[in-house]
Amino acid sequence: MVDYLIVGCGLAGIAFAETALLENKSIQVFDNNSQQSSKVAGGLYNPVILKRFSEVWKAQEQLDLLHSFYGNLETKLSSKFNFEIPIYRKLFSVEEQNNWFLATDKIGLAPFLSSKLVSKKYNGIDSPFNFGEVLQTGYVDTESLLISYHEYLKEKEWLANDTFDYAALELKEEYVQYKGIQAKNIVFAEGYGMISNPYFGHLPLDGTKGELLIIKAPDLNLDAVIKTSVFVLPLGNDLYKVGATYDWKDKTNQPTEEGKQELLENIKEILHCDFEIVQHLAGVRPTVKDRRPMVGTHPNHKNVHLLNGLGTRGVMLGPVMAKELFENIEFRKPLDSSVDIKRFRKVQW
Repeated sequence: MVDYLIVGCGLAGIAFAETALLENKSIQVFDNNSQQSSKVAGGLYNPVILKRFSEVWKAQEQLDLLHSFYGNLETKLSSKFNFEIPIYRKLFSVEEQNNWFLATDKIGLAPFLSSKLVSKKYNGIDSPFNFGEVLQTGYVDTESLLISYHEYLKEKEWLANDTFDYAALELKEEYVQYKGIQAKNIVFAEGYGMISNPYFGHLPLDGTKGELLIIKAPDLNLDAVIKTSVFVLPLGNDLYKVGATYDWKDKTNQPTEEGKQELLENIKEILHCDFEIVQHLAGVRPTVKDRRPMVGTHPNHKNVHLLNGLGTRGVMLGPVMAKELFENIEFRKPLDSSVDIKRFRKVQW
């Protein structure tokens, strides 16, 4: 008998799998590669919601765990995933400069916003009003992380590249059984694929499609992420990731011409140099209207659990939410009420 069956191996599934392994628990993972949001994610971690100049929920706690979590994975897998890099918010007017300075005085934002504007000039970017610097930022190379972690699980024979058959899951009093595998618990970490899950599919998961471009811009010399209505993230070798769009209607992983044109219009507002599109990517983020993850245990099945709804901040939220769920299952430590699926108690189970 294994300790955990884990369904889904994107950012949420990896976070829970690694959390369990670090506590010497045994796992078996199922993933059919149907969900693309973790693979094509921007991977940025940023403790400030720049639109509203407000602190991300539990930002410092998320950042502290992020560095130790991905640091451990880098050592374990002998690969680099976590890249610390500043985020510069381009300022478009004196008024925006003043708003930036006001934000640096806000309670909770001081550790994350520099009170000194950045006047550095970049080829192809006009910045007469300079940039505001967000601190403690960076990105996780999510595609490399997924590839490396999947390979690691395959070598250990802990990963089945297979579509999970819900009908084959048998729920017993003290364990679950799936096609000859017995497990003490099952954790569903399926991203937007949760909508097909008979145990949790009725929960209000929105799903927000995001599209990104990889561009090649030889004349651009960025050493920071530039943020306006889109972000421009340097990847090396004159390549940049640009994103992202937000579409609440289209729930497919297919890139669209509309998404590409929206990104191009936004890019051309800030980049005044030649570039070519190298790749166009899309995926559906697992988002929730109240902007909080969905974590917890099924009210009628004590061995059936959920880790979902990480939305646009999966690299930050994944490790913290996996830890919360694991400690809730193993030690009965209460979940934060704002992420616990009990908040949907009006929903018919």
